[in-house]
Amino acid sequence: MEITRFKSSDIQEMVTLFYETVHSINAQDYLQTQLDVWAPKDDQAHKEQSWLESFLNNITFVARLNGLLVGFIDMTQHGYLDRIYVHKDFQRQGIASLLVHVIETEAKKLALTELTVDASITAMSFFMNRGYQFVRKQNIERKGVTLVNFKMIKLFR
Repeated sequence: MEITRFKSSDIQEMVTLFYETVHSINAQDYLQTQLDVWAPKDDQAHKEQSWLESFLNNITFVARLNGLLVGFIDMTQHGYLDRIYVHKDFQRQGIASLLVHVIETEAKKLALTELTVDASITAMSFFMNRGYQFVRKQNIERKGVTLVNFKMIKLFR
């Protein structure tokens, strides 16, 4: 597996991976109506543009296996882990763990003392197993539909 810095040419694959992963993997914890507002199928072009700007401003890495994009992660300069997604067909293979390790290393290089994340129900145990602490449950409303996630934090010494 190869972990590299984000390039603008990665954006379409990343958005496709996001939609496919949310609608398959997160379906175990969220209703279809929730998935549809989290990752609306008709929003892909807009998402590519808005995420491109965000990924360029953030610290962003992609994971590729034999040339195929299998995951990505990004963090703001202030230590907010914004997005982490792993390809629906490559779950539980250590990709997310590797991406989190890379981003935590970057956070330490920036002398950050903590990382925060808004973890989905699906991802909460993943983060807990990596030393992130539960802060609070959050109800996020999108287009009249409520999504639950969890504010979590990891402190560095």
